[in-house]
Amino acid sequence: MYQLTKKYPSKRAFITGSASGLGKTLALQLAKDGWKIGITDINATALQSAATEIENAGGKVFQYVFDVSKKEAYKNAAEDFLMKNGGIDLLINNAGVGDGGLFEEYSLENWEWITGINQMSVIYGSYFFVPAMKKQKAGHIVNVASMAGIACMPNMSMYNVTKAAVIAHAESLYAELAPFGVGISLVLPTFFKSNIMQHNRGPEHATSIGKAKTQKITIGPEVVAHKILIQSGKDKFYIFHPFQALWVNWLKRLAPTFFLNMKANMFRKKKWVQKAVMAN
Repeated sequence: MYQLTKKYPSKRAFITGSASGLGKTLALQLAKDGWKIGITDINATALQSAATEIENAGGKVFQYVFDVSKKEAYKNAAEDFLMKNGGIDLLINNAGVGDGGLFEEYSLENWEWITGINQMSVIYGSYFFVPAMKKQKAGHIVNVASMAGIACMPNMSMYNVTKAAVIAHAESLYAELAPFGVGISLVLPTFFKSNIMQHNRGPEHATSIGKAKTQKITIGPEVVAHKILIQSGKDKFYIFHPFQALWVNWLKRLAPTFFLNMKANMFRKKKWVQKAVMAN
């Protein structure tokens, strides 16, 4: 039994992007403790399949098929979940998409798309559920960000920006919610097996790199999900995974200029970058 289950006996959770990957895995692990779980995805077929698995694992499921970047749709789902369950104990802002490409290669329409899913969905989730948590004087939020929001590596600025916003959001709410007994955790993973690049819209030369990396990784979402639930139950704020992510964080904080120059030099040495410079 997870510490979160002992802490919140009403066992009410809402998880975005939960038809597959990390979101579904988190729901499955909570289901074993008998949680009531609101699951969301834009794909109705995939969500129904996930719901069946979660129910078989012991959870009670509330399905919400909608686009998390749409404010009114999110509001309706949140209000329905709160009404049916009388509140919420755990909000996991997990929905997200990955993408790559140079800044100017990414259209403004695609910037709006990735910002809506990765950033605004987190704001919407918090906005619609935080009042209930504050009224209860209890609850916990988990923001799934990425080490990309700290490292900000080149050729993926659109993803970096949205995840940096998720980090700032969590760090801001940490102090604001503390007096009301509401906790928050910030998840900062590097690569693990997922389908985050499934809906990418960036140039193929960039997104293929991300797809290749996620396929080579042997760490599955089960390991990451278990760590999230264990550490958030202990009220840990920063949840790094794997441990090496912590070293990247320390390097940037202790030697920020060195870190920036290191990235620039690495990028400058890439053959395709050198060709682009010569051709420009």
